[in-house]
Amino acid sequence: MQKLKVYQSIWAMQQRSGALLTEREPVLDRIAEAGYSGVALDVSVDEINDGLLYKSLLKERNLECQVIIFPRDDGDFVKLLEFTKEMNAQLCVVVGMAFPLNVSGAIPIVRNWMSLAEKVGMPILFETHRNCILNDMFYTLELLDAVPEMNLCADFSHYVLNRELRLPAGNMFEHLFNRLIERSSSFQGRISSHEQIQIQLDFPQHTAWVEFYKNLWRRGIESWRQRMSDSDALVFLCELGPPPYAITNVHGEELSDRWAEAQTIKSWIESIWMESEPECNSSHRHAS
Repeated sequence: MQKLKVYQSIWAMQQRSGALLTEREPVLDRIAEAGYSGVALDVSVDEINDGLLYKSLLKERNLECQVIIFPRDDGDFVKLLEFTKEMNAQLCVVVGMAFPLNVSGAIPIVRNWMSLAEKVGMPILFETHRNCILNDMFYTLELLDAVPEMNLCADFSHYVLNRELRLPAGNMFEHLFNRLIERSSSFQGRISSHEQIQIQLDFPQHTAWVEFYKNLWRRGIESWRQRMSDSDALVFLCELGPPPYAITNVHGEELSDRWAEAQTIKSWIESIWMESEPECNSSHRHAS
């Protein structure tokens, strides 16, 4: 039976509502008590030793993890993969700090990293993220065509902002998002607009963006369910970043409570998942 696992980002627990949350155990306790299945650790090579400190703490709380890695080259990549395997991570997500000028320059990097990951025995997904090897939406779509075995962890917020997408999105962009969805094996939760990377969920001026993202996530979940086997689990990461991702007022105070917003996104995703259950869809058809 397919499962949904909602994770919370450790990075997203920093500087929450003016309070700097840096102690590992209270943060993990809070995440576990809120009913998350696991956490995401953002790790570069110089953070591996700090990352290893989470291993026993996660096990004590029955929390899983995914690792988001930031390799600059092959050496970084292998070290970070080995760390990910040591952490018994469910998922390795790559934010590649390599910047080829065109798709032809990206193809050998992506293929080589996929080959190295296969040798280490840790499957990888490439994150749709600005300021990395998948910086641009159109470029990424070309790369997906060139490397058909490549799969994504989809954070739509970066491409909405990158392309300054306005609503309504229009048929062309809806089609392009569908192409990304069809190659996505995991998703991340943040809501952006065409001008801001992270906006507040309950501000009335953001309602249209909230509905746009909920629709994207619904399409993503339905697509995932159709493509994956009965024994697979979908990892959805709530990733609401601290300032400067989070917008602040003149005093540097955040305009909303990211912890509460993460729980709101979690509840949305759980509802969408339940609505996408084959039995639920069947009952709706019979009722209509």
